[in-house]
Amino acid sequence: MTGAKEILLVTGLSGAGKSTVLKTLEDLGWETVDNLPLRLLDRLLGSPPAEGAEDDLRPLALGIDARTRDFDPERIVKRIKKLRDDHSYDIGTLFLDCGGAELERRYSETRRRHPLALDRPAGDGIARERELLAPLRRWANRLIDTTDLGANELAQQVRATFGGEGLGEPTLAVMSFGFARGVPRNADLMFDMRFLRNPHWDDALRRGTGLDADVSAYVAADPAYDAAMTQIEDLLLLLLPRYRAEGKSYITIAFGCTGGRHRSVHVAERVAARLRGAGFSPTVTHRDLGAAPQDSLEGAPRTGLG
Repeated sequence: MTGAKEILLVTGLSGAGKSTVLKTLEDLGWETVDNLPLRLLDRLLGSPPAEGAEDDLRPLALGIDARTRDFDPERIVKRIKKLRDDHSYDIGTLFLDCGGAELERRYSETRRRHPLALDRPAGDGIARERELLAPLRRWANRLIDTTDLGANELAQQVRATFGGEGLGEPTLAVMSFGFARGVPRNADLMFDMRFLRNPHWDDALRRGTGLDADVSAYVAADPAYDAAMTQIEDLLLLLLPRYRAEGKSYITIAFGCTGGRHRSVHVAERVAARLRGAGFSPTVTHRDLGAAPQDSLEGAPRTGLG
């Protein structure tokens, strides 16, 4: 981890939300380590990045509390100062505080024992831990009081504070598929484009795909096309920031038509371009684009209602 861009020490009272914070930071793209013995910290910072990691500049969050081996708040503060001075690391400390009555309620609700009061009431352990952690609380440059925060509210606050540019962005995928070959199991949002006229039934277009200009023009000439696409794109631009705010890591938007070669392909490409123009970075896949056109999959051509 040599040259870590940012290191955050996450500490505080047991039961105040450290696990929630670390899980949220991990979802945001941070590397997280919980309860690492402090004597191993230098070894961690000097180790190479994990296999497959793009670089070693991911921010690092270290969770420590009274359960951490060789835990000594005064010595931790000295170690932080030394790391910062010797290696120019950007080290911050987040302290999670919480009211004693609320902590007691949480321990009672979960039926867990306080780590500093295994054979005594939780209140005794909370008071002892609060005293023990006082040096870290004074040292911390960030503090979150979780007394009135649920897990989801705490996670949202962490995302807002530590997301950073490029962190916490969901992996966005746009795909096309054919209903005749089954619906994709991993789709979060699915749109049925079979209301648009089908190029398959035009002899000049059947062998083409939605990537071809003449096929795209044919689909776009449908009377319902402009209004439908505007509403679909407006809906996606409304929903995607909400999914991101809720911490959703993966979002797959699927567009289907009968065979998965014409209408859905064109629409997927159009929507992906619209999302890129709005600042998103979708990847596009066409599940059934390579399938051969087949009349039996497409059903009978439309001849009007009557």
